[in-house]
Amino acid sequence: MSSKAKSKMRSHLTKVKEDLMTGVSFMIPFVTIGGIFLALGFAVAPTGPNGAPDTSQVGTLAYFLGQIGGLGLTIMVPILGAYVAYAIADRPGLAPGFLASYLIQQGEVLVAAGEVIGLQGGEAGAGYLGALVVGLLVGYIARWIKNWSVPDFIRPMMPVLIVPVLTMAIVSPIALFVLGVPVAIANAGLTAYLQGLQGGQALLVGGILGAMMAFDMGGPVNKVAYVFAAGLITEGVTEPMAAVMIAGMIPPIGLAISNFIAPHKYAEEMYENAKSGIILGFSFITEGAIPYASADPIRVIPSIMVGSAVGAAMSMSLGVSMPAPHGGIFVVPLSNSPFVFLAAIVIGSLVTAALATVLKPDYEEGVGAAGEADATAGASAGD
Repeated sequence: MSSKAKSKMRSHLTKVKEDLMTGVSFMIPFVTIGGIFLALGFAVAPTGPNGAPDTSQVGTLAYFLGQIGGLGLTIMVPILGAYVAYAIADRPGLAPGFLASYLIQQGEVLVAAGEVIGLQGGEAGAGYLGALVVGLLVGYIARWIKNWSVPDFIRPMMPVLIVPVLTMAIVSPIALFVLGVPVAIANAGLTAYLQGLQGGQALLVGGILGAMMAFDMGGPVNKVAYVFAAGLITEGVTEPMAAVMIAGMIPPIGLAISNFIAPHKYAEEMYENAKSGIILGFSFITEGAIPYASADPIRVIPSIMVGSAVGAAMSMSLGVSMPAPHGGIFVVPLSNSPFVFLAAIVIGSLVTAALATVLKPDYEEGVGAAGEADATAGASAGD
């Protein structure tokens, strides 16, 4: 492949990543509202016959909170698909993106589609994975139709009538019969696997999710892990969300602790950043670690990845759950094991703090971490 073709491919992949991140950014408020209100509903609900919180008693506070929460978690997946399509095709892609993504969440519709094509399954819907794929498909088809050369008298009707309707007509059979049922079956298999995780498997999955959350501190890799965990809340699998939240809280807290116990290893102005880092960390804002990573990525990023992996693996292996997709320290009471949740944060943060403190050299004014790294490399080469 020529360098020009490689550059074009790289540019296209970057655009796809940006389109997916647009969908995720619009989805997150719906996830947050839905998860927190549903968790609050469970918190105030009376115990049902099976011993679980019961939000089905009409007219109670738990019922209304549960309705709001359920609506947010139901709408979040179509919103994801809609805004992925919107990022690609602008306004004409929004409605078909929403409708097609909503359509493949309807289990009874997918079961009927599965009978037509000879597949069994799909009762649980295609989930957020299906919405991502359908959003991309809708976006590219809508953009293709939008760019058709049409007579001037038809052009005003293109964005509000022709593009959305034609896009939906083209996408619907593909979404139902080609994508929806297979993705729904795969989604159900993934959910069942995660529900049955134990021992070493849980440790491994938790460690991977934790490392991903810390790797780019709010970037695309972080968002992949977050969306993966948040999407599973709708399937009743809330252990990955606890692991992801813990992992996202550890980097700012761990680096702040390192800064407090070894201030001579950091620039003087970073001390104030450490104070805000504690607050940002407990608020589940991983970006609080970015100033440290920007100043010394070679030492800081491995330190936070290991700490977050330890905290998340501990959480997953002990079955800690978190039904709320955001909120940090403020939603800890909603966990099934709030003290273990906090313990995982503390242990992971201490691991990060210890590694960062050991790996970083003393800070020298005018040289900084980059200069020290260069000097170290030069000394090694001289040896």
